[in-house]
Amino acid sequence: MAQLTVIRPRKGLIGIDMKELYSYRELLWSFTVRNIKVRYKQTVIGGFWAILQPFLTMVVFTIFFGKVAKIPSEGVPYAIFSYSGLLLWTYFSNSVSSSSTSLVSSSGLISKIYFPRIILPLSFTMVRIIDYSIAWLIMAGLMAYYRFVPPVYILLLPLVIFFTWMFASGIGFWLSAMNVKYRDVGHAVPFLVQLMMFMTPVIYPVSIAGRFKVLLMLNPITGFIEAHRAMILGHQAVDFTLLGVSVVLTLIVFITGLMYFRSVERYFADVI
Repeated sequence: MAQLTVIRPRKGLIGIDMKELYSYRELLWSFTVRNIKVRYKQTVIGGFWAILQPFLTMVVFTIFFGKVAKIPSEGVPYAIFSYSGLLLWTYFSNSVSSSSTSLVSSSGLISKIYFPRIILPLSFTMVRIIDYSIAWLIMAGLMAYYRFVPPVYILLLPLVIFFTWMFASGIGFWLSAMNVKYRDVGHAVPFLVQLMMFMTPVIYPVSIAGRFKVLLMLNPITGFIEAHRAMILGHQAVDFTLLGVSVVLTLIVFITGLMYFRSVERYFADVI
């Protein structure tokens, strides 16, 4: 007699079966590797595309915002000021954009086999860490050119990257789940991400925001960008208050995104 296995939603506030996720760790790694291969398949320069995007953006910003608009850069050359922000922002924005469409782009897998669906948006945010690491080549070159010696706080940089990953994953949970039912989300995300960049101190310091600084603080990526820049350049002290606010907001986005994802996950195969 054949054995029948019934898969039911896990009960609980969040409903994540950590043991199950651990058992599927190799699948998560396989998805991540697959995304890397697909991303650079049949490209001439391969992984150097990870460098070109933030580098060319930095060049354009340096010309128009640094030279023409004369935006202050807290006493450091505008090129390295903007790139130190773009480095983390590019990771975040690309992670959100790709993870938001992760379920729809993998519809064939979702409708045929069972695996924890949350693996898909997670794999798309993890693969972008490779791009971030490659783009550090330009950062290291700029630091050598402008003779910047990183402060001891740079040892805390992995924590900033980790919480940025959590924030991007939390948004990815929300958007990928919503995009299954409402495909408008996939069209809106690129515009919203672009709009969000101007609400984040990537090309300008928080100090020029004045009375609007409170609004910037409500954007979790603000604290991470500022801490990321300070930990690399050492041009000013790390604002741990701002960083703490970003961490708290990130935890809220991550947990609520996880809860929402799990609450609608059982409908994915039917709707997608």
